[in-house]
Amino acid sequence: MAMANNKTSKLFNLFFLLSIFLIISVAQSRILVAESSPECETVVGVVSGYTCSAIAQKSGLTTELFGSINPNLNCDDLFVGQWLCVSGTA
Repeated sequence: MAMANNKTSKLFNLFFLLSIFLIISVAQSRILVAESSPECETVVGVVSGYTCSAIAQKSGLTTELFGSINPNLNCDDLFVGQWLCVSGTA
């Protein structure tokens, strides 16, 4: 009987430690995501013929900064009327 209680206790402790680890991991990932979101101050609407590099150049931005303040932007698929950030922090 004592062996069963000992095994149950070890299993409970393992489950408890894994649960704590999972909770801490999720909490840390949310903090990292919140800290890395870009802040946009000024936007420009895409017109016919605009490209990402042309917008970045007109705004005085490097292509790296332009890309970082416009995350998930597909420059090959711009459309007229799309709003792009041209001033902000990454």
